[in-house]
Amino acid sequence: MTSVLSLVDSHCHIAGPEFAADLEAVVAKAREAGVRQALVILAAEDDAELGRAHQVVGLWPEVRLSVGVHPHNAGPFAADPAGAAHLTGQGLAGLAQARAVGEIGLDYHYDHAPRDVQQRVFAEQIQLAQRRGLPIVIHTREAEDDTFAVLGEAGPVAGVFHCFTGDVRMARRALDAGFHVSLSGIVTFPRATELKAVAAFVPGDRLLVETDSPYLAPVPHRGVRNEPAYISRVCAVVAELRHTTAEAVAEQTSANFVRLFRP
Repeated sequence: MTSVLSLVDSHCHIAGPEFAADLEAVVAKAREAGVRQALVILAAEDDAELGRAHQVVGLWPEVRLSVGVHPHNAGPFAADPAGAAHLTGQGLAGLAQARAVGEIGLDYHYDHAPRDVQQRVFAEQIQLAQRRGLPIVIHTREAEDDTFAVLGEAGPVAGVFHCFTGDVRMARRALDAGFHVSLSGIVTFPRATELKAVAAFVPGDRLLVETDSPYLAPVPHRGVRNEPAYISRVCAVVAELRHTTAEAVAEQTSANFVRLFRP
């Protein structure tokens, strides 16, 4: 009989509307697959999602939460970037299981918000995390240099580059800045050659794995809604790339999660 791994999904969105109809079944499937804990990401400006977080915790008491204003949603705070941090702070205050600020950062691929506004909203939320003594969960897409510039100006803060899609050089920059690197189902894609190199490169004590559910389902689940149970596939592929066992990756990434998010 095959033993079940003890896994942690370090980034998922199961309080989103995509899971509202069958959340209980999704949680049961994850726990059956050995996922003992997860970090659930919440949008600070989405009252419905913040409300569903209580349902998630009720079904899965071991989950922990992160709250932030995503760069896509930074636009309404153009005249008051500090308002984004205030809203995030309110969300954190209402959730006993909150352990991080995020996801926050910069996204220049879609440019849903002006870049200077994204940067100011990002900086304000970093300051909030520093005041609260919390790690941050960074989203960065096609904005590497500006992301590191904002971080450099902000000063010391712990956290993770979630759903990392950069190359080894960028991973080294993240590590040098003191951050963890989290790999998603993208690492299972056949053409993700640079990311596969990153998976082999990142030191074990800075590595995390995630699903980013409901997005980016790993091979062989492409084309369906992603969910925390599929973290086992990400873990297995990362283990292959690191020439080790899935058990070793599961144990190391779980320990890293506990150390970073203090759940």
